[in-house]
Amino acid sequence: MQKLIRSQMKPEIQVFAKLEALTHAAATEFVQKAQQAIQARGRFTVVLSGGSTPKSLYALLATQLWRDQISWNQVHLFWGDERHVPPNDSSSNFRMAQEQLLFQVPIPQENVHRIKAENSDAQAVAAEYERDLKQFFQLGEHEFPRFDLVLLGMGANGHTASLFPGTAAVHEQTRLVVAPWVEELNSDRITLTPPVINNANTIIFFVTGVEKATTLKAVLEGQHQPDRLPAQIVHPAQGNVIWMVDQVAARLLSTAVSLTPD
Repeated sequence: MQKLIRSQMKPEIQVFAKLEALTHAAATEFVQKAQQAIQARGRFTVVLSGGSTPKSLYALLATQLWRDQISWNQVHLFWGDERHVPPNDSSSNFRMAQEQLLFQVPIPQENVHRIKAENSDAQAVAAEYERDLKQFFQLGEHEFPRFDLVLLGMGANGHTASLFPGTAAVHEQTRLVVAPWVEELNSDRITLTPPVINNANTIIFFVTGVEKATTLKAVLEGQHQPDRLPAQIVHPAQGNVIWMVDQVAARLLSTAVSLTPD
């Protein structure tokens, strides 16, 4: 079995006064990681996230200045999680990325690997996406995909992707994709599992808003309680984590972090 060893590397914390500066820095990281991966391996595999900050990032990447820096025919897009809704639903993470990014960049349709959440059986959705990942990455038994970049958000309750507090998905160690029932949302979600996320080369968290300040401090500086704060499970085996946060979200951190210049 492929063993994932918890990294001892400390996460990098970048604090921004304005969302605009954070988004610009995220776009810079995205482009650099894309160029490095394409040069090294001939392709760039990235996991997209839902949420307002990624939405701003996708819109920026779609502008000509940023779009033209990426060889989109060598980019492969995946999703970290999805709501159990059709792709045209207003709450779909895929639809948001499609409207903000995919319609504006020359990426081949076959390079867009969405979660087919229109299937009424959420467990079947998860099983199909797991098969898709195994086929694309040509995985053997007990192997996990290695994404070049995984984008994540964090909720005020400490969830990330669709790994919610108190769900068994937080402790999943063998499956690539699961479909947990989330009681507080009264719905199924489809999500990548911790070992998949933790096998990434680079993970970027986006955290903004004063309502997340207490949770951010608990995740980064509190006791390890992943059942209560699932974002704490993110420790890449052989990679790095970058937390891009705005000033109000970082206001309670005692860790020595400096404000990143605009």
